[in-house]
Amino acid sequence: MKRIFLAGLSTVALMSATAAFADDHEVKIGVILGFSGPLESITPAMGASGELAMKEVSDSGAFLGGKTVTPVRADSTCIDAAAATSSAERLLSSEGVAAIFGPDCSGVTTAVVNNVTVPQGVMNISPSATSPALSSIEDNGLFFRTSPSDARQGAILAQVVMDRGYDEVAVTFTNNDYGKGFADAFVAAYEGIGGKVTLSAAHEDGRADYSAEVGALSAAGGDALVVLGYIDQGGLGVMRSAIDTGAFDVFAGGDGMYGASLLETLGDDLEVWFGTLPGSAIEGDDPFVAISEAAGIGIDGPYVRESYDAAALMLLSMQAAGEATAAAAEHVMAIANAPGEKIAAGELARGLELVAAGTDIDYVGASGVELIEPGESSGVYREYELVDGALKDVKMH
Repeated sequence: MKRIFLAGLSTVALMSATAAFADDHEVKIGVILGFSGPLESITPAMGASGELAMKEVSDSGAFLGGKTVTPVRADSTCIDAAAATSSAERLLSSEGVAAIFGPDCSGVTTAVVNNVTVPQGVMNISPSATSPALSSIEDNGLFFRTSPSDARQGAILAQVVMDRGYDEVAVTFTNNDYGKGFADAFVAAYEGIGGKVTLSAAHEDGRADYSAEVGALSAAGGDALVVLGYIDQGGLGVMRSAIDTGAFDVFAGGDGMYGASLLETLGDDLEVWFGTLPGSAIEGDDPFVAISEAAGIGIDGPYVRESYDAAALMLLSMQAAGEATAAAAEHVMAIANAPGEKIAAGELARGLELVAAGTDIDYVGASGVELIEPGESSGVYREYELVDGALKDVKMH
């Protein structure tokens, strides 16, 4: 991913990126997440968290001379690139959004960046697109993500599996950019530390029967099944079939498989379940807990903190640019990282005032975010496990 902001953005692209701001008192932000699809059970909290940051900025009265921020939602579906592209195009052409928060899943994010935001010169920040391929996407310096790459999560999960004494596993992954990238990273890391992968095989989402996939995984053998899929789709289906047939009773997974709905569906049939997902680097006092609880947002799900941070970084960078245009992209890395006065979650008004005064800030936010080149989170991970019917954090990595 190139972090050089192209001064040569075409006149047409710049006109498209700025035409959205005809209302001098309002800045619209597109919110593209999988409100339907394989992650629909975890998406509401992500959307609400990003919109919480937008409301905080809007209520401050300090944003770009008193402008308000209005979120405009659209459905990415998580898996349908054409639908996500259409949603992004509508947000720009019909709704006049200044920038896009999201998308969420890696495949649809790639489609939106390639087909919409980069050609039209619009910044977007994803809270949860984790494919390693996005690290090298040609983005003209317009795309960022507050989540880390699965190149790192794959290595962390591999070590977690090995440390728990499972040195021979089978792997199933959803057949898209997210699943393939995560599986490749996991397999390489796991085999690199002495583990044996008996079979690494893709599964398709949307099927009613996963007995064939589970049969192949079972025949290959392994002490555990590593599931790199989606909690409301194929990953769940594979686990259900594996439990019903007795093929596996030990499961490990990543961020896409974390959530209460999995436990509700599988119930007491799920005996051993552990895995990883991005976590918070905040130490000590954590103000996001209080502000999220006050807003009725649960923070235990994936990418809730990263969602708040994606929206906050976007708006603080617009403040630094002095305008709600793609020029804000030039300021994201400086806003996110030291040096500067630290800005925590709930302190966006102070951050806006400092930026307007020309003072450097180091946005810490809800997740302790630090962005590395090429514009993605360096990444801290939670290791979780099933204990007495609930998911409990074990340690941070």
